[in-house]
Amino acid sequence: MEECLFCKIVNNEIPAYKIYEDDLVLAFLDIHPMSKGHTLIIPKKHAKDIFDLDEETLKRISSTAKKIAQKMKDSLAADGVNLYHASGAHAEQTVFHFHLHVVPRKKDDTICFNCAVVGKGNVSQEELKETVDKLKIEG
Repeated sequence: MEECLFCKIVNNEIPAYKIYEDDLVLAFLDIHPMSKGHTLIIPKKHAKDIFDLDEETLKRISSTAKKIAQKMKDSLAADGVNLYHASGAHAEQTVFHFHLHVVPRKKDDTICFNCAVVGKGNVSQEELKETVDKLKIEG
């Protein structure tokens, strides 16, 4: 994708503070971090969102996130991490190349992922029963 910011980073057309790279994924520091060490993990092959991403790459992104989270805990003394992803404009995705945020957290930081309206969808028990039938996946 010629105009994709993250594809340009993958192709070394734009510099980035890379912390991990393999054949499928690239991880680099966010230039507008929520905290010191805030990292983005992206597929090297363009995928618009989670619906466009292949399973193997998603698994690699997940395993990379775990490695980076552990490194944040060990090297930055993070007390925890948030993993954050948005797919689709209505989910607040702004860069349309799949990316997973790994945000290191400290006990008294001021970041608040739960400050938005969470759990206030007023979904009835009946709606929950209908929804579970629609979403259930046999495994």
